Amino acid sequence: MKQSFNYQPSTCIPFRDLKVIERVRRIKRKDIAKHWNPNFRIQVLPDAEIEFLWIADMFHRIQQAANQDRQIVLIMPNPWPSYSKVAYLINKFRVNCRKVHTFNMDEYANEQGQIAPESWPLGFAHAFKKYFYLNIDRELRPPEHQIHGLSNKNIKDYGRMLDDLGGADICYSGPGWTGHLAFIEPDAPEFSAPSLKAWKQMGPRVCTLSPFTIAQNSMHGSFGASGDLCAVPPKAATIGPAEVIGARHRIDLHAISVGGSPISWQRLTTRLVLHGPVTPRLPASILQTLRTDVWVSESAAQDIKPRFDIGY
Repeated sequence: MKQSFNYQPSTCIPFRDLKVIERVRRIKRKDIAKHWNPNFRIQVLPDAEIEFLWIADMFHRIQQAANQDRQIVLIMPNPWPSYSKVAYLINKFRVNCRKVHTFNMDEYANEQGQIAPESWPLGFAHAFKKYFYLNIDRELRPPEHQIHGLSNKNIKDYGRMLDDLGGADICYSGPGWTGHLAFIEPDAPEFSAPSLKAWKQMGPRVCTLSPFTIAQNSMHGSFGASGDLCAVPPKAATIGPAEVIGARHRIDLHAISVGGSPISWQRLTTRLVLHGPVTPRLPASILQTLRTDVWVSESAAQDIKPRFDIGY
C-alpha cells in the first residue's frame, strides 16, 4: 500500500504559494511566451544568441544616440566581461560616447551598510570601469563623471540623479533566484511596504541580501565559482522599483545555467516572475505590467520534470 508524503515549503523561502507554484511549474516551453500584456513581449531564444543580442542591442542604442547627437541614459546590470565586446564595437565603428550616461543598478555593501568602494576588485563599479569604460578608446569615452556607480556619497541622491537626466532610456535586468530585480529582495526588511503601490514608489537604498542570493552569487566567477558563502557580502545598495518603472523601456534576460549545462535554477523562477502574481514577493514580476522585452533561453524555458539521470 502506497503512503502519501505531504510537506510545506521551508519558511525561509520568500514566495511559497503552492497553488501558484504548481500552476507555473506546469507551464510548457511551447506556452511560456504567451502573456496577457501585449507590451510584455516574451521570446524563447537559443542560449548562445542571448549574449549576442544583448551586446548588439546595447551597442545599437549607443550608436543611434551618437548618430542623432542626443543623450542616452542606461541602467546597467551586473558587469561582466561581455561589456568589453560592447567597447570593442564602439572602438571598431568609432562611436563618440560623449553623451552616454550609465548607472549601475547595484553594488555590494557590508553588514554596517557601507557600500563597497570602486577600488574593491570584486565590486560592480570596479568591474564596469575595467570591462567597459577603460576598454573604450580615450577619445571616444564619455566624461568619467557620467559613469555612475552606487556609493556611500550618492546613495541618497541616486534616484534624483537619474530623474535630473529625464530617467533611463533603457533598463537591462535579469531575475535572481528569489525573483529579485537588481538587488530588490522580496524578503529584505528595507523593502517592506504596506501595499504594492507604496512599494512601487521606493527608490535606491541599502538592503539585506537573501540567503538564496548569497548562495547564487557564491557561484559567480568573481567569488571563485565554488560556493564560498562567506566570500559574498551580506548587504547591497540597489536601485528601487521606482527607477525600473521610470525607464522608457526594459529588456529582461533569463539565461543563467550552471556552467553552460542544461541545469538552471532559473527555470522555475522564470515562470514565477513571468506568469505568477505581480507582487513585491516576486520583485521582477512588476515587469509584467510594463513595456518590456523578455529574452528566455532554451535552457530556462525547458519543461520542468524529474531528471533521474542527473542525480546530484
